[in-house]
Amino acid sequence: MAVPVTGGASETCETSEQIGYRGPTACAAAGITYRQLDYWARTGLVEPSVRPAYGSGTQRLYSFRDVVVLKIVKRFLDTGVSLQNIRTAVQHLRERGFRDLERMTLMSDGATVYECTSPDEVHALLQGGQGIFGIAVGVVWRDVESALSQLHGERVDTGETLVGHHPSDELARRRNRAV
Repeated sequence: MAVPVTGGASETCETSEQIGYRGPTACAAAGITYRQLDYWARTGLVEPSVRPAYGSGTQRLYSFRDVVVLKIVKRFLDTGVSLQNIRTAVQHLRERGFRDLERMTLMSDGATVYECTSPDEVHALLQGGQGIFGIAVGVVWRDVESALSQLHGERVDTGETLVGHHPSDELARRRNRAV
């Protein structure tokens, strides 16, 4: 059965990312304004997990998963889901550690956000007869991958700018080094 997304106290942070994306790049990939990005970071809705801003002049760096979450937030806002429910959903994703994010479907009836991990759960929600909006996170994941492959990333360890970086390329390089 689909599980309502609820908030809680623990938080998992993805800080092991090797590639970060500056604010303007994250905005372009997520389809949001810089003003939205700044507000969401300052209010704790979606904070950069690679590098937060410390004082004036420092650059926030967002991970690939952060950008996926930014795009999910944007889609929920576009459909009229309340910011309070979106905050609850984002907190739930943080607590899960963003595991299996690309296999998840997030659904909302406007009052509650649900996490569905199987077609049966989606079907059960639709059986209720009310209007439901769903986000197939895997589709958002691929949209963000595609957008970021055309934009600049930055290596966290060296600060080197990567042009046209594709997030899955880094994973392939790590696998090849491990062999």
